[in-house]
Amino acid sequence: MPVHVFVREQQETPTGLVHIITDDQDRLRAVEWDDHGRRMQTLLRRHYGAAGIEFRAATAPSAARIALQAYFAGDIHALAQLPTETNGTAFQRLVWQALCEIPAGETLSYSGLAAKIGRPSATRAVGLANGSNPIPIVVPCHRVIGADGSLTGFGGGMERKRWLLAHEGRGLPVQGELL
Repeated sequence: MPVHVFVREQQETPTGLVHIITDDQDRLRAVEWDDHGRRMQTLLRRHYGAAGIEFRAATAPSAARIALQAYFAGDIHALAQLPTETNGTAFQRLVWQALCEIPAGETLSYSGLAAKIGRPSATRAVGLANGSNPIPIVVPCHRVIGADGSLTGFGGGMERKRWLLAHEGRGLPVQGELL
């Protein structure tokens, strides 16, 4: 199994410290909050193999770090053209692509997302793919809500989901920095 060498850097955000993982072509591979590092490690192992990951420190800010800084500074469209690369299944990548089509400031239900990808009976599978997203914020899984409009699970925690949606203008009050 080949070893994947990734660049790791960190960025303070209003929602907490995030780890940013990019590859040698400056494509974003993973983003995760510091207090959810195990989740990121689990997803990376699942996608690249347990022994197939090696990290090195960043020597300069990546495009992902610069775009995330702009996003958190108020440019909610700064992440739209960021180069990414994921290693999920074909179904997961289909769901993740559909997530990227949900405009900032808007939300979609899990059933709506399933219908959008042409699989209206796959709501549960869409939820599982959403939860396996290694690039939250950039692949905006926080924009998926319950059928009744309620905020539902988010790997980074419900307060972060609420903050991100409010930051994007979803009509929820932003209460400063989370952490």
